[in-house]
Amino acid sequence: MPTKKWAILLVVFVTLLTSLGQIFWKFGSYHINTNPLSWLNLPLVLGFLSYGLGAVLLIIALKHGELSTLYPIVATSYIWVALISPLFFPDTFTFSKFIGIAVIVLGVALITRGDKHD
Repeated sequence: MPTKKWAILLVVFVTLLTSLGQIFWKFGSYHINTNPLSWLNLPLVLGFLSYGLGAVLLIIALKHGELSTLYPIVATSYIWVALISPLFFPDTFTFSKFIGIAVIVLGVALITRGDKHD
């Protein structure tokens, strides 16, 4: 079955959702201590909700395309995290990360272009 273009876009959106979930988890990790209830903090819960919604949307996208075309797009979550995390944390954006992002973009582009879209 040819992969639908909207399914590709949906997977890109899923990667943004799951990347935001990772950002929320990082914020939530600051609130974790020896109290088991500390795991119920809002950022962690938002992270889990973001991941859950991402999983549901990924399943919908996978129904309308080839797994070998759609799933590699999940690698773009590395890009979102590398771009977003320096806005909230003392992470740095280095030239090496830029090159890594370029390689991921090239790889995902080659994989998705190899499929027939309708």
